[in-house]
Amino acid sequence: MRLQTLFTGVATAALAVTVTVGLAAQADLAKVAKLQKPAELNEQAPATFRANLDTSKGAIVITVHRDWAPVGADRFYNLVKNGFYDDVRFFRVIPGFMAQFGIHGNPAVAAAWRPAQIKDDPVKQTNKRGYVTFATAGPNTRTTQLFINFKDNPGLDGRGFAPFGTVVSGMEVVDKINAEYGEQPNQGRIQMEGNAYLNKEFPRLDYIKRAALVKPTAPPPAK
Repeated sequence: MRLQTLFTGVATAALAVTVTVGLAAQADLAKVAKLQKPAELNEQAPATFRANLDTSKGAIVITVHRDWAPVGADRFYNLVKNGFYDDVRFFRVIPGFMAQFGIHGNPAVAAAWRPAQIKDDPVKQTNKRGYVTFATAGPNTRTTQLFINFKDNPGLDGRGFAPFGTVVSGMEVVDKINAEYGEQPNQGRIQMEGNAYLNKEFPRLDYIKRAALVKPTAPPPAK
């Protein structure tokens, strides 16, 4: 009787694990399917909000100010809210300049966002150390790639790079992002092959485990 109870308990536990794994897989598929429809991810961001990047080096918290660059802020808000930056690598890290990331690890998702370009914002803030800005391939070509400035880079301002937020916590984490590969990772191959290429050729790249919006803290009750 006890043996039968033991086997029943093991079978129940195994079934629970199977169900959990199955639900997680379904959630991942649903997430990927949603990310392949950029036009539907178009909410307006709050006036200010925070995003937490849980990286392989530690936590980085970014405060976004929509009035700095509203088009860019809206895009970033929707990308973070829908899990775009989860498991995304810092693929271009240049000491004394900036750390760049934002190509999705799934080639199908990356392909969906390549034509989803947004118009430039006027540059209202300078590219200071810790400021976060969209990377571009020319005027009005912003999609999903971002960079965090390691130092003040005012020379970028006149080239149309409009910061939309700033690192308010974890800049020491940004400074530790692995820069050994420099500009070696090929962006074309990242787009076509995703994380499979990066994991094989550049296994020590740091990455974002999960990016999430930070819920606003409720103000203390009035006395």
